[in-house]
Amino acid sequence: MSLDIPDQVRQKVVADGNQSWLDELPGMVDSLAQEWSLRIGSSFAGGHAALAVAVTTVDGTPAVLKIGVPGHDVGPEATVLRLANGGACAKLLRADLGRQALLLERLGAPMFDIVADRASRHDLLCEVAVRLWRPVGPDIDLPTGATLAAQYADRLPELWEQAGRPCSPATLADALSCMHRRRVAHDDRTAVLVHGDIHEMNALQASDGSYKLIDPAGLRAEPACDLGTIVRCTPDLGDDLRARTVRLASRTGVDATAIWEWGTIHRVFSGVYATSINFQPFGHQLLTEADRLTA
Repeated sequence: MSLDIPDQVRQKVVADGNQSWLDELPGMVDSLAQEWSLRIGSSFAGGHAALAVAVTTVDGTPAVLKIGVPGHDVGPEATVLRLANGGACAKLLRADLGRQALLLERLGAPMFDIVADRASRHDLLCEVAVRLWRPVGPDIDLPTGATLAAQYADRLPELWEQAGRPCSPATLADALSCMHRRRVAHDDRTAVLVHGDIHEMNALQASDGSYKLIDPAGLRAEPACDLGTIVRCTPDLGDDLRARTVRLASRTGVDATAIWEWGTIHRVFSGVYATSINFQPFGHQLLTEADRLTA
């Protein structure tokens, strides 16, 4: 079959030395289409960690076939989607983890394209985050917020050097201190299911006009972990991030200090990472704000 593979996916796979996977991909999609009775449509552009293709099921339902590239495990995503059960995330219709394939509810346009007022997006993202959060115990195979904070702390100094020290040493130290405090603060007894990367492009409109999340990283963590990504959002908005944090805290009852510290973690790590892969001006915007706040 003829398959349109977006450039971002192709470049990622080739750079990682997995050309053979690309060669096998059309056959894999064709096999899944036959087994799941799907009619294959166009591929979606924008991502690099998975191929996403518009499909239609045998009963005419529009859906999305998502196949993770080598090295990208869709297992945690499938776990989150099963637990959410279509409530705050795209509904999981089928899964074949052996082939890293998910069949998902097809949603509409992202919040980024629909809601013009960028500040209003924060409230909407907050609402969908609250709908997702639910108690989740250690028996669920998802990493914890403590694990994420520790991984970030291990990786950030080296990444900072590789990226050419794009923020001040004080900003780096502040982020590492926040990572330590959020790692120590983790408590399995109060952990909830969190998305891990809530932003305006990961929130798509559902048929009822509400928004649902896609591409969950999937964590067992404190709710502040998700709210911190909303503090990181729209770094060029020019608003008072302390006031944004207080607003999110008042809307959710989540501790403002925890939200602020997760916001610092996401801002600095994302900024350094974005700079390391030359994803600009996003990385520069995040780190300029981080340095200003540290100073």
